[in-house]
Amino acid sequence: MPKAVLWDFGNVIVRWSPRTLYDKIFPDAAECERFLSTVCTMAWHAPTDCGVTFADNVAALVEAHPQHEPHIRAWHERWDEMFSGPIAETEAAIEALHARGVPQYGLSNISHETLHSTLAMSPAFGRLSGLVASGFEGVMKPDPAIFRLCCERFGLAPADFFFVDDSEKNIATARDMGFDTLHFTDPAALRPALEARGLL
Repeated sequence: MPKAVLWDFGNVIVRWSPRTLYDKIFPDAAECERFLSTVCTMAWHAPTDCGVTFADNVAALVEAHPQHEPHIRAWHERWDEMFSGPIAETEAAIEALHARGVPQYGLSNISHETLHSTLAMSPAFGRLSGLVASGFEGVMKPDPAIFRLCCERFGLAPADFFFVDDSEKNIATARDMGFDTLHFTDPAALRPALEARGLL
C-alpha cells in the first residue's frame, strides 16, 4: 500500500485551461479554437515548462505571427486568468491527509516563472512537504527521469507513492514504473480511491 501522495497541480488541485482566458479575448468560439490550435498551441507552450523563459518563447512566436502579438503576449501577462479556482474535493482530501499525517508532495509540469503565483491559488499547496517543478529541472512528465527524481528527492520508492494526475500519458509512465496511480477525471472519485488504499 502507498504511504505518500504525489499530486499534479493543473486540473487536479486547481482548474487550468487556456480557454478560460482566450474566451475573453476571442468571443467567437471558432476564432478562439483556431488561435489555440494554430498559434498558441500546447506544443508551443511546452518549452516554458522545461525552463525556456516566456520572453524567449513569446518572442519567437510573435515573429512568426506578428498580427497576433497582443494575444500571444497575453499567455504570460495574463497567465493567472487561465485558472478558474481550486477543486474543492482535492483541497478537502489534502487537508484530511494532512490531519492524518500522510506525507504529500507535488509534481508539476510548470514554468519556473509562474510557479509562485500558481502556488498562491490554494492553501492546499502549503500542505505539500516538497515539490518537483519541471521548469526548474529541465525535464517534464511523462519523461521517466522526472519520476525518478521525485523518488530520489523524497526518499521513497515508486510503490510508496499514490500518484494523482489528469494526464493519461503521465499516469501510464508512472504505472509502468511501479507507482500506484489515479487518472484524475472525476473529483468525486478521489476520496474513495484514497480510502481504498488506507490513506484516509
